[in-house]
Amino acid sequence: MPNTATRPRSVDSYRATIAALVTDLPIERLPVADCLGLVLAEDVTAPIALPPFDNSAMDGYAVRSVDVIGASEDNPVELPVSEDIPAGRTNVVPLLPGTAHRIMTGAPVPPGADTVVQVELTDSGVEKVRIFTPVALGTHLRRTGEDVREGSTVLTAGTVLRPAQLGFLAALGLPHLPVRRRPRVLILSTGTELVEPGRPLAPGQIYESNSVHIAAAVEEIGGVAHVLRSVPDDVDALYKTLEPHLHDHDLLITTGGVSAGAYEVVKDALAGEGVEFLKVAVQPGGPQGFGSYMGLPVVTLPGNPVSAALSFELFVRPALLRAMGRPDVDRKRVTAKASAAMTSPAGKKQYRRGYHEAGSVQAVPVGGPGSHLLMAFAQSNCLIEIPEDVTEVPEGGDVRLIMLVP
Repeated sequence: MPNTATRPRSVDSYRATIAALVTDLPIERLPVADCLGLVLAEDVTAPIALPPFDNSAMDGYAVRSVDVIGASEDNPVELPVSEDIPAGRTNVVPLLPGTAHRIMTGAPVPPGADTVVQVELTDSGVEKVRIFTPVALGTHLRRTGEDVREGSTVLTAGTVLRPAQLGFLAALGLPHLPVRRRPRVLILSTGTELVEPGRPLAPGQIYESNSVHIAAAVEEIGGVAHVLRSVPDDVDALYKTLEPHLHDHDLLITTGGVSAGAYEVVKDALAGEGVEFLKVAVQPGGPQGFGSYMGLPVVTLPGNPVSAALSFELFVRPALLRAMGRPDVDRKRVTAKASAAMTSPAGKKQYRRGYHEAGSVQAVPVGGPGSHLLMAFAQSNCLIEIPEDVTEVPEGGDVRLIMLVP
Protein backbone atom coordinates (compact mmCIF):
# COMPACT_ATOMS: atom_id res chain seq x y z
CA MET A 1 0.00 0.00 0.00
CA PRO A 2 1.99 3.04 -1.14
CA ASN A 3 1.98 6.22 0.87
CA THR A 4 0.58 9.06 -1.21
CA ALA A 5 0.28 11.57 1.62
CA THR A 6 2.17 14.80 1.09
CA ARG A 7 1.51 16.31 4.49
CA PRO A 8 1.80 14.75 7.96
CA ARG A 9 -1.40 13.23 9.28
CA SER A 10 -2.97 14.97 12.28
CA VAL A 11 -2.97 13.23 15.64
CA ASP A 12 -6.78 13.00 15.69
CA SER A 13 -6.95 11.63 12.15
CA TYR A 14 -4.32 9.00 12.81
CA ARG A 15 -5.94 8.02 16.08
CA ALA A 16 -9.18 7.35 14.16
CA THR A 17 -7.25 5.32 11.59
CA ILE A 18 -5.79 3.02 14.23
CA ALA A 19 -9.16 2.72 15.97
CA ALA A 20 -10.67 1.45 12.71
CA LEU A 21 -7.77 -0.96 12.18
CA VAL A 22 -8.36 -2.84 15.45
CA THR A 23 -11.78 -4.43 15.12
CA ASP A 24 -14.16 -5.54 17.86
CA LEU A 25 -12.92 -8.60 19.68
CA PRO A 26 -15.07 -11.75 19.68
CA ILE A 27 -17.38 -12.70 22.53
CA GLU A 28 -16.52 -15.65 24.74
CA ARG A 29 -17.82 -17.07 28.01
CA LEU A 30 -15.25 -17.08 30.78
CA PRO A 31 -15.33 -18.11 34.45
CA VAL A 32 -16.34 -15.18 36.62
CA ALA A 33 -12.97 -15.18 38.37
CA ASP A 34 -11.19 -14.66 35.03
CA CYS A 35 -13.16 -11.60 33.95
CA LEU A 36 -11.48 -8.78 35.88
CA GLY A 37 -11.20 -5.69 33.67
CA LEU A 38 -13.19 -7.22 30.82
CA VAL A 39 -16.45 -5.87 29.43
CA LEU A 40 -19.84 -7.54 29.49
CA ALA A 41 -20.95 -8.31 25.95
CA GLU A 42 -24.60 -8.96 26.85
CA ASP A 43 -27.09 -7.85 29.48
CA VAL A 44 -27.17 -10.07 32.57
CA THR A 45 -30.45 -11.04 34.23
CA ALA A 46 -30.70 -12.40 37.75
CA PRO A 47 -31.30 -16.17 37.85
CA ILE A 48 -32.28 -15.89 41.52
CA ALA A 49 -33.44 -13.24 43.95
CA LEU A 50 -31.09 -11.60 46.43
CA PRO A 51 -31.51 -12.39 49.20
CA PRO A 52 -32.79 -15.74 47.93
CA PHE A 53 -34.77 -16.27 51.17
CA ASP A 54 -35.84 -14.23 54.19
CA ASN A 55 -32.85 -14.20 56.54
CA SER A 56 -31.62 -12.60 59.71
CA ALA A 57 -29.52 -9.44 59.71
CA MET A 58 -28.34 -10.08 63.26
CA ASP A 59 -27.36 -12.79 65.70
CA GLY A 60 -30.32 -13.08 68.05
CA TYR A 61 -33.75 -14.67 68.34
CA ALA A 62 -36.51 -15.08 65.75
CA VAL A 63 -39.85 -14.27 67.37
CA ARG A 64 -43.33 -12.94 66.68
CA SER A 65 -43.36 -9.22 67.46
CA VAL A 66 -46.68 -9.60 69.32
CA ASP A 67 -44.97 -11.95 71.77
CA VAL A 68 -42.50 -9.31 73.01
CA ILE A 69 -44.89 -6.38 73.41
CA GLY A 70 -44.30 -4.68 76.76
CA ALA A 71 -40.89 -6.22 77.38
CA SER A 72 -38.61 -4.07 79.58
CA GLU A 73 -35.59 -4.26 81.83
CA ASP A 74 -37.82 -4.49 84.87
CA ASN A 75 -40.36 -6.83 83.28
CA PRO A 76 -38.63 -8.95 80.60
CA VAL A 77 -40.55 -11.35 78.39
CA GLU A 78 -39.36 -14.92 78.77
CA LEU A 79 -39.80 -17.37 75.90
CA PRO A 80 -38.74 -20.98 75.48
CA VAL A 81 -36.04 -21.52 72.82
CA SER A 82 -37.26 -24.41 70.70
CA GLU A 83 -34.70 -24.41 67.86
CA ASP A 84 -31.20 -23.29 66.88
CA ILE A 85 -30.84 -21.94 63.34
CA PRO A 86 -27.22 -21.51 62.27
CA ALA A 87 -26.35 -20.07 58.86
CA GLY A 88 -26.63 -22.82 56.26
CA ARG A 89 -29.39 -24.80 57.93
CA THR A 90 -31.88 -25.94 55.30
CA ASN A 91 -34.55 -27.82 57.33
CA VAL A 92 -36.02 -24.88 59.19
CA VAL A 93 -38.86 -25.68 61.59
CA PRO A 94 -41.78 -23.21 61.74
CA LEU A 95 -41.94 -20.97 64.80
CA LEU A 96 -44.84 -21.67 67.15
CA PRO A 97 -46.57 -18.77 68.92
CA GLY A 98 -45.03 -17.92 72.29
CA THR A 99 -41.62 -19.42 71.44
CA ALA A 100 -38.30 -18.23 70.07
CA HIS A 101 -35.66 -19.70 67.78
CA ARG A 102 -32.06 -18.77 68.37
CA ILE A 103 -30.77 -17.55 64.99
CA MET A 104 -27.46 -16.48 63.48
CA THR A 105 -26.74 -13.73 60.95
CA GLY A 106 -27.63 -14.90 57.43
CA ALA A 107 -29.66 -17.87 58.61
CA PRO A 108 -33.16 -18.43 57.17
CA VAL A 109 -35.98 -16.91 59.19
CA PRO A 110 -38.47 -19.62 60.17
CA PRO A 111 -42.06 -19.43 58.93
CA GLY A 112 -44.18 -17.74 61.58
CA ALA A 113 -41.47 -15.32 62.73
CA ASP A 114 -41.74 -11.67 61.75
CA THR A 115 -38.93 -10.12 63.81
CA VAL A 116 -35.41 -10.79 65.06
CA VAL A 117 -34.39 -9.59 68.51
CA GLN A 118 -30.66 -8.94 68.51
CA VAL A 119 -28.78 -10.91 71.15
CA GLU A 120 -27.59 -7.75 72.94
CA LEU A 121 -31.21 -7.06 74.00
CA THR A 122 -31.50 -10.46 75.71
CA ASP A 123 -29.82 -12.57 78.35
CA SER A 124 -28.44 -14.88 75.59
CA GLY A 125 -30.35 -17.84 76.95
CA VAL A 126 -30.11 -21.24 75.31
CA GLU A 127 -33.14 -23.11 76.64
CA LYS A 128 -35.09 -20.01 77.63
CA VAL A 129 -34.43 -16.42 76.65
CA ARG A 130 -35.31 -13.25 78.51
CA ILE A 131 -36.00 -10.28 76.23
CA PHE A 132 -35.63 -6.80 77.74
CA THR A 133 -37.20 -4.55 75.11
CA PRO A 134 -40.07 -4.67 72.61
CA VAL A 135 -39.05 -4.96 68.94
CA ALA A 136 -41.10 -3.66 66.04
CA LEU A 137 -42.49 -5.87 63.30
CA GLY A 138 -39.87 -6.64 60.62
CA THR A 139 -36.84 -5.60 62.66
CA HIS A 140 -33.54 -7.11 61.45
CA LEU A 141 -35.18 -9.09 58.66
CA ARG A 142 -33.70 -9.22 55.15
CA ARG A 143 -36.59 -9.95 52.83
CA THR A 144 -36.42 -12.16 49.73
CA GLY A 145 -35.61 -10.03 46.67
CA GLU A 146 -34.99 -6.91 48.74
CA ASP A 147 -31.74 -6.32 46.81
CA VAL A 148 -32.45 -8.04 43.47
CA ARG A 149 -35.63 -9.45 41.96
CA GLU A 150 -35.33 -12.74 40.11
CA GLY A 151 -35.41 -12.14 36.34
CA SER A 152 -34.47 -8.47 36.56
CA THR A 153 -31.65 -6.98 34.46
CA VAL A 154 -28.79 -6.37 36.88
CA LEU A 155 -25.90 -5.29 34.62
CA THR A 156 -25.98 -4.14 31.02
CA ALA A 157 -23.71 -4.83 28.07
CA GLY A 158 -20.72 -2.50 28.14
CA THR A 159 -20.23 -2.72 31.91
CA VAL A 160 -16.56 -2.95 32.91
CA LEU A 161 -16.17 -5.85 35.32
CA ARG A 162 -14.37 -4.68 38.43
CA PRO A 163 -14.18 -6.49 41.80
CA ALA A 164 -17.59 -5.23 42.98
CA GLN A 165 -19.34 -6.44 39.83
CA LEU A 166 -17.62 -9.82 39.88
CA GLY A 167 -18.47 -10.43 43.52
CA PHE A 168 -22.09 -9.44 42.86
CA LEU A 169 -22.43 -11.78 39.87
CA ALA A 170 -20.85 -14.62 41.81
CA ALA A 171 -23.45 -14.03 44.55
CA LEU A 172 -26.11 -14.60 41.90
CA GLY A 173 -24.59 -18.00 41.21
CA LEU A 174 -23.35 -17.21 37.71
CA PRO A 175 -20.34 -19.41 36.90
CA HIS A 176 -19.53 -17.86 33.49
CA LEU A 177 -20.00 -14.47 31.84
CA PRO A 178 -20.24 -13.32 28.20
CA VAL A 179 -17.36 -10.91 27.67
CA ARG A 180 -15.23 -9.42 24.92
CA ARG A 181 -12.09 -11.48 24.69
CA ARG A 182 -8.77 -10.09 25.88
CA PRO A 183 -6.71 -8.75 22.98
CA ARG A 184 -3.73 -10.93 22.10
CA VAL A 185 -0.93 -8.63 21.07
CA LEU A 186 2.32 -9.67 19.41
CA ILE A 187 5.20 -7.28 20.16
CA LEU A 188 8.43 -7.14 18.17
CA SER A 189 11.27 -4.67 18.67
CA THR A 190 13.88 -4.30 15.97
CA GLY A 191 17.45 -3.05 15.88
CA THR A 192 20.88 -4.64 15.62
CA GLU A 193 22.05 -2.40 18.44
CA LEU A 194 19.59 -3.85 20.96
CA VAL A 195 20.68 -6.15 23.78
CA GLU A 196 18.47 -7.97 26.25
CA PRO A 197 18.78 -6.58 29.80
CA GLY A 198 21.21 -8.59 31.92
CA ARG A 199 23.75 -9.15 29.18
CA PRO A 200 26.93 -7.09 28.85
CA LEU A 201 26.90 -4.15 26.43
CA ALA A 202 29.46 -3.81 23.68
CA PRO A 203 30.37 -0.35 22.34
CA GLY A 204 27.47 1.03 20.30
CA GLN A 205 24.84 -1.20 21.91
CA ILE A 206 21.89 -0.29 24.14
CA TYR A 207 19.49 -2.29 26.25
CA GLU A 208 16.14 -3.12 24.66
CA SER A 209 13.30 -1.59 26.67
CA ASN A 210 10.46 -0.94 24.21
CA SER A 211 9.01 -4.43 24.41
CA VAL A 212 8.99 -4.30 28.21
CA HIS A 213 7.10 -0.99 28.24
CA ILE A 214 4.63 -1.93 25.49
CA ALA A 215 3.92 -5.37 26.94
CA ALA A 216 3.27 -3.88 30.37
CA ALA A 217 0.96 -1.27 28.84
CA VAL A 218 -0.99 -3.99 27.02
CA GLU A 219 -1.35 -6.07 30.16
CA GLU A 220 -2.31 -3.04 32.25
CA ILE A 221 -5.52 -2.65 30.23
CA GLY A 222 -6.32 -6.37 30.37
CA GLY A 223 -4.63 -7.61 27.21
CA VAL A 224 -2.30 -10.55 26.70
CA ALA A 225 1.18 -9.64 25.44
CA HIS A 226 3.47 -12.01 23.57
CA VAL A 227 6.96 -10.57 23.19
CA LEU A 228 9.35 -11.63 20.46
CA ARG A 229 12.84 -10.59 21.44
CA SER A 230 14.47 -7.98 19.24
CA VAL A 231 15.50 -8.94 15.73
CA PRO A 232 18.49 -7.42 13.91
CA ASP A 233 18.14 -5.09 10.93
CA ASP A 234 17.64 -7.97 8.54
CA VAL A 235 14.47 -8.45 6.49
CA ASP A 236 14.73 -12.23 6.28
CA ALA A 237 15.26 -12.48 10.03
CA LEU A 238 12.14 -10.40 10.61
CA TYR A 239 10.02 -12.58 8.30
CA LYS A 240 11.34 -15.74 9.93
CA THR A 241 10.66 -14.43 13.44
CA LEU A 242 7.08 -13.37 12.66
CA GLU A 243 5.90 -16.28 10.54
CA PRO A 244 5.03 -18.81 13.30
CA HIS A 245 2.89 -16.28 15.18
CA LEU A 246 0.84 -14.48 12.54
CA HIS A 247 -2.38 -16.44 13.06
CA ASP A 248 -2.45 -16.47 16.87
CA HIS A 249 -2.87 -12.78 17.60
CA ASP A 250 -5.20 -9.83 17.12
CA LEU A 251 -2.54 -7.17 16.56
CA LEU A 252 1.16 -6.90 15.78
CA ILE A 253 3.06 -3.95 17.25
CA THR A 254 6.60 -3.34 16.06
CA THR A 255 9.03 -0.72 17.32
CA GLY A 256 11.88 0.74 15.30
CA GLY A 257 12.79 0.56 11.63
CA VAL A 258 10.16 3.00 10.32
CA SER A 259 12.10 6.22 9.62
CA ALA A 260 13.49 7.57 6.35
CA GLY A 261 17.10 6.44 6.72
CA ALA A 262 18.94 3.27 5.83
CA TYR A 263 18.54 -0.03 7.71
CA GLU A 264 14.84 0.60 8.37
CA VAL A 265 14.02 -3.10 8.57
CA VAL A 266 10.29 -2.87 9.31
CA LYS A 267 9.76 -0.45 6.47
CA ASP A 268 11.88 -2.53 4.10
CA ALA A 269 10.01 -5.72 5.01
CA LEU A 270 6.41 -4.51 5.18
CA ALA A 271 6.16 -1.64 2.68
CA GLY A 272 4.20 -2.97 -0.28
CA GLU A 273 2.97 -5.90 1.82
CA GLY A 274 -0.15 -4.16 3.13
CA VAL A 275 1.46 -1.68 5.51
CA GLU A 276 1.55 2.08 4.89
CA PHE A 277 4.27 4.30 6.32
CA LEU A 278 3.66 7.96 6.95
CA LYS A 279 4.39 10.95 9.14
CA VAL A 280 2.10 12.15 11.90
CA ALA A 281 2.20 15.76 13.05
CA VAL A 282 3.30 14.88 16.57
CA GLN A 283 6.43 15.34 18.65
CA PRO A 284 7.90 12.97 19.60
CA GLY A 285 6.87 10.04 17.42
CA GLY A 286 6.40 11.39 13.89
CA PRO A 287 7.28 8.26 11.83
CA GLN A 288 4.43 5.74 12.00
CA GLY A 289 2.96 2.84 10.06
CA PHE A 290 -0.25 0.85 9.95
CA GLY A 291 -2.01 -1.78 7.89
CA SER A 292 -2.22 -5.54 7.64
CA TYR A 293 0.41 -8.18 7.05
CA MET A 294 -0.71 -11.69 6.10
CA GLY A 295 -4.15 -10.89 7.54
CA LEU A 296 -2.84 -9.59 10.88
CA PRO A 297 -3.45 -5.91 11.74
CA VAL A 298 -0.14 -4.10 12.23
CA VAL A 299 0.89 -0.87 13.94
CA THR A 300 4.53 0.08 13.52
CA LEU A 301 5.89 2.48 16.12
CA PRO A 302 9.13 4.49 16.12
CA GLY A 303 12.17 3.04 17.84
CA ASN A 304 13.13 5.80 20.25
CA PRO A 305 11.77 4.62 23.61
CA VAL A 306 9.76 7.73 24.50
CA SER A 307 8.38 7.94 20.95
CA ALA A 308 7.27 4.31 21.11
CA ALA A 309 5.70 4.73 24.54
CA LEU A 310 3.91 7.93 23.58
CA SER A 311 2.67 6.44 20.30
CA PHE A 312 1.17 3.48 22.13
CA GLU A 313 -0.49 5.83 24.59
CA LEU A 314 -1.99 8.10 21.93
CA PHE A 315 -2.94 5.66 19.21
CA VAL A 316 -2.88 2.00 20.24
CA ARG A 317 -4.17 2.03 23.81
CA PRO A 318 -7.53 3.67 22.95
CA ALA A 319 -7.95 1.37 19.94
CA LEU A 320 -7.46 -1.75 22.05
CA LEU A 321 -9.81 -0.50 24.75
CA ARG A 322 -12.49 0.24 22.15
CA ALA A 323 -12.07 -3.25 20.65
CA MET A 324 -12.60 -4.69 24.14
CA GLY A 325 -15.89 -2.80 24.37
CA ARG A 326 -14.65 -0.35 26.97
CA PRO A 327 -16.58 2.94 27.14
CA ASP A 328 -13.68 4.74 28.86
CA VAL A 329 -11.03 4.75 26.15
CA ASP A 330 -9.67 8.21 26.99
CA ARG A 331 -7.53 9.20 29.93
CA LYS A 332 -8.71 11.87 32.32
CA ARG A 333 -7.91 15.39 31.10
CA VAL A 334 -7.43 18.45 33.28
CA THR A 335 -6.42 22.08 32.78
CA ALA A 336 -3.49 23.55 34.70
CA LYS A 337 -0.97 26.40 34.67
CA ALA A 338 2.50 25.76 33.28
CA SER A 339 5.13 26.22 35.97
CA ALA A 340 7.75 27.08 33.33
CA ALA A 341 7.80 28.41 29.79
CA MET A 342 7.89 25.86 26.95
CA THR A 343 8.39 25.99 23.20
CA SER A 344 6.91 23.70 20.56
CA PRO A 345 7.46 23.31 16.80
CA ALA A 346 4.85 24.90 14.54
CA GLY A 347 2.45 22.46 12.92
CA LYS A 348 3.04 19.62 15.39
CA LYS A 349 1.12 18.64 18.47
CA GLN A 350 3.77 18.29 21.15
CA TYR A 351 3.51 16.11 24.23
CA ARG A 352 5.84 17.10 27.05
CA ARG A 353 6.21 14.92 30.08
CA GLY A 354 5.01 16.52 33.28
CA TYR A 355 3.94 16.21 36.88
CA HIS A 356 0.66 17.44 38.32
CA GLU A 357 -0.20 17.03 41.97
CA ALA A 358 -3.83 16.54 42.89
CA GLY A 359 -5.31 19.79 44.15
CA SER A 360 -2.55 21.88 42.58
CA VAL A 361 -3.10 24.40 39.77
CA GLN A 362 0.37 23.83 38.35
CA ALA A 363 1.78 21.46 35.76
CA VAL A 364 5.52 21.01 36.09
CA PRO A 365 7.40 20.03 32.90
CA VAL A 366 9.76 17.10 33.57
CA GLY A 367 12.78 16.99 31.28
CA GLY A 368 12.78 18.32 27.75
CA PRO A 369 10.96 17.29 24.58
CA GLY A 370 13.59 14.75 23.47
CA SER A 371 12.50 11.21 22.60
CA HIS A 372 15.43 9.66 24.49
CA LEU A 373 14.64 11.11 27.94
CA LEU A 374 13.39 7.97 29.63
CA MET A 375 13.90 9.05 33.23
CA ALA A 376 11.70 12.10 32.67
CA PHE A 377 8.93 9.82 31.44
CA ALA A 378 9.37 7.53 34.45
CA GLN A 379 9.10 10.50 36.82
CA SER A 380 5.98 11.92 35.16
CA ASN A 381 2.33 11.33 35.87
CA CYS A 382 0.89 13.29 32.96
CA LEU A 383 1.46 14.49 29.42
CA ILE A 384 1.35 18.21 28.69
CA GLU A 385 -0.38 18.67 25.34
CA ILE A 386 0.65 21.68 23.27
CA PRO A 387 -1.54 22.21 20.17
CA GLU A 388 -0.18 22.46 16.61
CA ASP A 389 -0.80 26.20 16.37
CA VAL A 390 1.02 27.05 19.63
CA THR A 391 4.79 27.56 19.49
CA GLU A 392 5.30 29.15 22.91
CA VAL A 393 3.67 28.55 26.27
CA PRO A 394 4.52 31.25 28.82
CA GLU A 395 5.09 30.54 32.46
CA GLY A 396 1.64 30.53 34.04
CA GLY A 397 -0.06 29.83 30.71
CA ASP A 398 -2.99 27.41 30.50
CA VAL A 399 -2.14 23.88 29.39
CA ARG A 400 -4.15 20.71 28.90
CA LEU A 401 -2.95 17.58 30.66
CA ILE A 402 -3.52 13.92 29.94
CA MET A 403 -3.29 12.14 33.29
CA LEU A 404 -1.34 8.89 33.05
CA VAL A 405 -1.99 7.93 36.66
CA PRO A 406 -5.53 7.91 38.10
